[in-house]
Amino acid sequence: MGEMQGALARARLESLLRPRHKKRAEAQKRSESFLLTGLAFMKQRRMGLNDFIQKIANNSYACKHPEVQSILKISQPQEPELMNANPSPPPSPSQQINLGPSSNPHAKPSDFHFLKVIGKGSFGKVLLARHKAEEAFYAVKVLQKKAILKKKEEKHIMSERNVLLKNVKHPFLVGLHFSFQTADKLYFVLDYINGGELFYHLQRERCFLEPRARFYAAEIASALGYLHSLNIVYRDLKPENILLDSQGHIVLTDFGLCKENIEHNGTTSTFCGTPEYLAPEVLHKQPYDRTVDWWCLGAVLYEMLYGLMEIKNHVFFSLINWDDLINKKITPPFNPNVSGPSDLRHFDPEFTEEPVPNSIGRSPDSILLTASVKEAAEAFLGFSYAPPVDSFL
Repeated sequence: MGEMQGALARARLESLLRPRHKKRAEAQKRSESFLLTGLAFMKQRRMGLNDFIQKIANNSYACKHPEVQSILKISQPQEPELMNANPSPPPSPSQQINLGPSSNPHAKPSDFHFLKVIGKGSFGKVLLARHKAEEAFYAVKVLQKKAILKKKEEKHIMSERNVLLKNVKHPFLVGLHFSFQTADKLYFVLDYINGGELFYHLQRERCFLEPRARFYAAEIASALGYLHSLNIVYRDLKPENILLDSQGHIVLTDFGLCKENIEHNGTTSTFCGTPEYLAPEVLHKQPYDRTVDWWCLGAVLYEMLYGLMEIKNHVFFSLINWDDLINKKITPPFNPNVSGPSDLRHFDPEFTEEPVPNSIGRSPDSILLTASVKEAAEAFLGFSYAPPVDSFL
């Protein structure tokens, strides 16, 4: 199965690498409204699968659904904790987490000037910091121990540390300088990469010319290949985790979802990643191997070349004139043939035969409103909407 999945992933990647026959000018003709919709979608997906699951978990009805419980294995959602600005005492022996060779027992938060928040995740934040003695700039990832322990994610954090320790040998992977901890926080002192996320540049430019996309894809492939040579599957390749350094080279970051010890024919089955980039076998909860990283690269490469709006140019829609469509100049293939507003033949009788509650047509006396009703009303201030007069003209 692994060889078949690998062949499919390679075939997809090869098809994306073939030279494009359409000129960039044609791509620029996409409608502005569709662009805005795509950008809004990109912003919503930033936090990845973990936050996506948390949103579902916050819906009590969804949590009770057997398919949600079975497929996503949802645990109780937690309230995010803000970082405590007060100095934390050093950890007692019982509070220590083994950080291995990267640990610097003499380091402490007061060694740094924390300047700006430059990133945010489920367990903490990434801050731009200047080391007071060295005058060097670092990206310091600060994680809350309580949040990690509550979600039982210690193994993922230690896996991230293990992968970071091996990254110093590759130019396209962010490096770990050292790590330390206090009673309530973990600190990873990382390379400071300030060329911006690939996600940020894609938002601004929509898509890249082929030479630029090819260059980025090649550097990403080099980084993934190196991780695979160490029997590590990355599992979370997406534009948000791809940085550009000050010279414009690719740097992969965020190794919290990496899976170690996956040999050439080895598989794993953990459901994780970011929804838009998940390989089919992951979505179907089947065992998967390192080829899922190549699937993700194919998805990222497609996004770099075409953006998220290229669906309108797909061959399936080749007969559609999008301008005529939005102006309703295309005759619909089906006509409901209703006789007027009172013709309810296309509504389910289960609904239409139900009596209309009397309370719906009444405007209650404000004096008689209960406190709970008033509170509910105030919660939806601004809900009512009336379109501008000229929209009817």
